[in-house]
Amino acid sequence: MDLILASQSPRRKALLEQFGLTFRIQALPVKEKASGDPLETARANAVAKAKPVSVQNPAALVLGADTIVVLDGRILGKPKDAAEAEEMLCALSGRQHKVTTVVALLVGGQEAEVFSETTEVQFRRLSAAEISGYIATGEPFDKAGAYGIQGFGGLLVQSIKGCYYNVVGLPMPKLVEKLRPFGIEVFPAT
Repeated sequence: MDLILASQSPRRKALLEQFGLTFRIQALPVKEKASGDPLETARANAVAKAKPVSVQNPAALVLGADTIVVLDGRILGKPKDAAEAEEMLCALSGRQHKVTTVVALLVGGQEAEVFSETTEVQFRRLSAAEISGYIATGEPFDKAGAYGIQGFGGLLVQSIKGCYYNVVGLPMPKLVEKLRPFGIEVFPAT
């Protein structure tokens, strides 16, 4: 079965490539929901990204995903400017937050499998200079919570509890397990 990634995320693309999965990308514009219950919001967004692509490609397995960063019950989206990035990073400094990714696998426009993974992330206490220096890298602006753990943002993190790949954008161990029933294998039988 063909796999289609319904996302323009370079991090999700890189993760699938890193583990040798064969796929193509087809992403259609979707207005993401940004408020309400965090898990329901992420689920709605993941399905909304995959559904129109799945309808257009009924014989393929379409993967949609949404990653949210939650601090004190509040979703931290992608910062729109440096001031918002600074506000988010100051709020995260020295604190623990949760990163949840919901993955929706659709076939023929129907949900075949929807699952989530949550990782706890503890930030170091950050100085004002570290925050402004990190913002100056430009890295925070296309990432939920204003940081990317796989880049300079990893230096802001003290520890994680759970799946590292989930924080990057896809919970790869769980995803690989969920792809298996569709005949998509990382380690095919020889």
